[in-house]
Amino acid sequence: MHTTAHRTSDRERYYTVKRAIDIIVAGGLLLLLWPLMLLIAVAVKLDSPGPALFAQDRITVKPRRNQYGELVWEQRIFRFYKFRSMRHKADESLHRAYIQATIKNDQAELQQLQGGDTSVKKLTRDPRITRLGAFLRKTSLDELPQLINVIRGDISLVGPRPAIAYELELYKPWYAQRLEAIPGITGWWQVTRRSAASFEEMIELDIWYVERQSLWLDLWILFTTPIAVIFKRTSAG
Repeated sequence: MHTTAHRTSDRERYYTVKRAIDIIVAGGLLLLLWPLMLLIAVAVKLDSPGPALFAQDRITVKPRRNQYGELVWEQRIFRFYKFRSMRHKADESLHRAYIQATIKNDQAELQQLQGGDTSVKKLTRDPRITRLGAFLRKTSLDELPQLINVIRGDISLVGPRPAIAYELELYKPWYAQRLEAIPGITGWWQVTRRSAASFEEMIELDIWYVERQSLWLDLWILFTTPIAVIFKRTSAG
């Protein structure tokens, strides 16, 4: 019991320091990058009708103590922000179909949705994406508004990507282990496999992170993320 309590105390200290780093780093980046973010917002508005920001309901988790004093993970919905890279009010049925085919590993459906090439594990043939949106996605600049989510405490800088509600409906039971960590902007699979990982590989890499998460691992992922974005790493690092 003493050992368990000690581990729990260590984990709580980790979450406290992690939150402090999130606020300092995300706040500093917002102060540094607001001119660029303003420029992107104006460009998005000029490129196509609609708002500059895209907001979507996602799932986050928070640790809390249950009646036995154990740390458990509680799910809640939050508004997840990105710069809009698609036409305003674009139909989400295409993405739903892609997510379903990806989770079920339905290669025939994936080939149809991707136009034959399924080597890149993301929806590449998406008619909803705008001209500017394609560039923003390629450079990951569309992710910058998520710094606001970090400041609000919805997500962390590092952690598994926050799931969309309709993903959870298709999860195998063991997939839920990836929800035992605060979600983040970047994570272990993004800096090791990026768009080359299958859905199940992504889950396995997220679980690897959940089981080993530490400040040192978080810092390594943070410093490695720009390299992964610039060089588009697609193999395990």
